[in-house]
Amino acid sequence: LLDPAAEAAMGHIELARWADHILVAPASADFMAQLTVGSGENLLSTICLASKARIVLAPAMNQGMWRNQSTQDNVATLTKRNIQLFGPAEGSQACGDIGPGRMKEPNDIALFAASLFESGILAGKNVVITAGPTREALDPVRYISNYSSGKMGFAIAQAATDAGAVTTLITGPVSLPTPLDVTRIDVISAQDMFAAAMQACSQCDIFIAAAAVADYRPVNQHSQKIKKGASDTMNIELTKNIDIVASVAAQDNKPFTVGFAAETEHVVSYAREKLKRKNLDLVIANDISNSAIGFNSDDNAVTVIYPDKEKTLEQRSKSQLATHLIELIAEQFHHLAG
Repeated sequence: LLDPAAEAAMGHIELARWADHILVAPASADFMAQLTVGSGENLLSTICLASKARIVLAPAMNQGMWRNQSTQDNVATLTKRNIQLFGPAEGSQACGDIGPGRMKEPNDIALFAASLFESGILAGKNVVITAGPTREALDPVRYISNYSSGKMGFAIAQAATDAGAVTTLITGPVSLPTPLDVTRIDVISAQDMFAAAMQACSQCDIFIAAAAVADYRPVNQHSQKIKKGASDTMNIELTKNIDIVASVAAQDNKPFTVGFAAETEHVVSYAREKLKRKNLDLVIANDISNSAIGFNSDDNAVTVIYPDKEKTLEQRSKSQLATHLIELIAEQFHHLAG
């Protein structure tokens, strides 16, 4: 509960602040009693006391304990406090009894937990998101790329789906699982991503360009492996890749278009210039020189650039940040749509 090695020894407070929802599974009769009286004698009960997050319980106990009047009084009190119960189920129990008290099946609990994040703010809208790096081949075994992990784009795709959108994720080479209920299109090069994006965005309402697309590609892609020569240097001629997000935003009937600006200096000013130059509706800017929020990190902090204002979102997990970004994107989308 209190770790002397941790900063300020307040790990339970950090956990309480971190959570969007707290799901207790299994929730025993004893824990439900602790929660009812506001006990803080262990890590779990202390987190529940300190958190503003929604609390959900998946009860699990003997049928006699569940039917006991004390437990039922606790259930009534917890329900009045907007603490939600999922279950219990009925059936055979470990002790041999049959009746209510079994914990719901884990898959059912997981689906129920996922449903708690569905806001509906993008219900019926089609959202296309690009994510990850691109690879620009030199020959069959070498390529030019960058350090993008795709984590931010994948988190945004999940948040968009949770908001009710029909979501298509166009991703470069990454080792991430496909978000639930998201249509995934895998690509390799910037040209592949451009072709997939232009096809997908023809019917979309919102286009979010979170991918770290290579600005340049080799002029010549060798069909055989380039052999090491006698010289200590190698010259590679590069040519610009087509700008995907600018191409989407240049369409006559363009979708609401969101760009990303990953910068190492002058973050806000460079992002605002990008907003104007590429005819974007929003730009999400982040400082990749900060290793705590740069490529491959699990956290991020960004500044959302509007045509007439800015909004800074402090460092948090990419999952939490994605949820907040989708809320801001949906708000501005609906505002412009009238």
